[in-house]
Amino acid sequence: MKIISNPLALKEHLKDIDKTVGFVPTMGALHEGHIALIKRAKEENEVVVVSIFVNPTQFLAGEDLEKYPKKDEADKKICKLAGVDVLFFPNASDIYTQDEVKICAPNVRGYVLEGATRPGHFSGVLRVVMKLLNIVSPTRAYFGKKDAQQLNLIGLMVKQFFMSVEIVPVDIVRDSDGLALSSRNIYLSNEERKEALKIPKSLYIASQLIGKNIVHTQKIKKAMLEVLAPLSIEYVEVLNRDFEVIKEVEVGNTVILVEVIVGKTRLLDNIWL
Repeated sequence: MKIISNPLALKEHLKDIDKTVGFVPTMGALHEGHIALIKRAKEENEVVVVSIFVNPTQFLAGEDLEKYPKKDEADKKICKLAGVDVLFFPNASDIYTQDEVKICAPNVRGYVLEGATRPGHFSGVLRVVMKLLNIVSPTRAYFGKKDAQQLNLIGLMVKQFFMSVEIVPVDIVRDSDGLALSSRNIYLSNEERKEALKIPKSLYIASQLIGKNIVHTQKIKKAMLEVLAPLSIEYVEVLNRDFEVIKEVEVGNTVILVEVIVGKTRLLDNIWL
């Protein structure tokens, strides 16, 4: 496995590779969810590139940028064992300059759900993803479905900017207790972890209702909110896959999303129907 920090050096390394390239961008603290992305990339491409970069532009003032879990040496070992060909490990100064051309999240889809409570967050996400995709120029890039709004906006950016990369969504990986894997789960105390299990339980209840042909979104949201109480709920929404409000579940075109604060930790989860 080759480790490269400089963006231009990475572009130079990849420019003459006449092979399909799968790219997995991460912020490190790798877990089984990331490994699933890497495995999928290896199955579908001849060369796999992983980036580890805690992107400062997607953190708002007062958020956990400085405390975000870092496991650099462990991450390198995980990548090597997973068969990664190139690990891109830049510093912020390698990625950003003082006076930058910026890309902004769309005025509607970028400022609802998570974007409503974190204004500007998705502009930072799109900014770094645009840079990373331009550096790596992959055939395919792999993103987890857990961050469904992020995934939707990245797909929108690629489409609207006519970018030559296929965005591949990968299913959520869950721990044995049902909690969606996240690097931030490490913040949870034992008691908070038990409370966090209300999140997958609420999604299970939603799927049970839909299985009984109860498809009215307000009824589904009401049942989920009852399960999640008394947690601090940022949102519970039932949308179509274009992130538009719907009155009834459309099987094959629906995503049910939850964002909850447990203790001081922001947790996301969803199911795609």
